[in-house]
Amino acid sequence: MLGPVLHRLNSKRICLASGSPRRRELLNGLGLKFEIIPSQFDEKSLQKPSFPHPSNFVEESSRCKAGEVLERVRSKVDIIIAADTVLSFEGDILEKPKDAGDAIKMLGRLSGQSHHVYTGVTIVSLLDNREAPQSLTFHECTQVTFAELSKAVIQSYVDTKEPLDKAGSYGIQGLGGSLVTGINGDYFNVVGLPIHQVSCQLVKLIGEV
Repeated sequence: MLGPVLHRLNSKRICLASGSPRRRELLNGLGLKFEIIPSQFDEKSLQKPSFPHPSNFVEESSRCKAGEVLERVRSKVDIIIAADTVLSFEGDILEKPKDAGDAIKMLGRLSGQSHHVYTGVTIVSLLDNREAPQSLTFHECTQVTFAELSKAVIQSYVDTKEPLDKAGSYGIQGLGGSLVTGINGDYFNVVGLPIHQVSCQLVKLIGEV
């Protein structure tokens, strides 16, 4: 998707407002040149019950993350990409577990069930006007189905510590992938960034400049 405009994008100063190694790897895989400036916005400051749908929550969280970085680096970058990923199950928004015990509880709930993963993305462009940047926010949703998990399987997975920094307590790109029987939608969205949508929006953005 980015091939025809990649040289133009790579002539711009692009910032990924996330410290996630998974998002960094996904953008690297697209051939993009970018710097990492993690947002200091705390998504826990958002009241999840006040949002009518998980998609509204992740979109607002990504907007806030992008906005926080924008205030710090407005004069230094051309494009900011911010994202937030959560898992939704039975009406609850599941983020990263508080500890190993919390991860065990989450995985127990997800065992043998389907859930949805939402990633909200905000792209801010300062290419035309640094004082009045353009901002675009969107989200992607993917359905994921888990196998029936025994207590032993859950405990051994949590013991690897892989779940402890993952939304929903698993990483589909790692050992957690063996827990998944199927997905419906964008796999990379579950990893942390819907790269097709992101690519399409970047193409549109650079084409308008």
